[in-house]
Amino acid sequence: MIRVEGGFVLLLLALDVFCVIDLIQTREDEVRNLPKIAWLLLILLFPPIGSIAWLAAGRPQPGGSPRSAYERVTPAYPEYDRPGRAAGLTPESDEEFLRRVRERAEEQRRKAAEQKKAQEQDPDVP
Repeated sequence: MIRVEGGFVLLLLALDVFCVIDLIQTREDEVRNLPKIAWLLLILLFPPIGSIAWLAAGRPQPGGSPRSAYERVTPAYPEYDRPGRAAGLTPESDEEFLRRVRERAEEQRRKAAEQKKAQEQDPDVP
């Protein structure tokens, strides 16, 4: 009887260790339903229930997380890419965005030059 109970305890301990290691190795954006720290606390505080819950509801799905239409599928520079980072759907939309950014930057430069010029003419004006 003691061997059976001891084996069951070892099995539960192995399950908990597996779940904690699996959780630690999982990226934050792939974890489902709760943040990683909440899953860790759940697994450690409620060993059999937390471990089973992690396997059923927290572990990433095998197919991967679905991406929105605006996310990059294959990043050109993966070291700079973050999950959920939006990208243009077409090269034309990227060009339009960059054009608007350049226009806004030029407008800001023009306003800054005008303010600097006005301040040089009248130093009392903030």
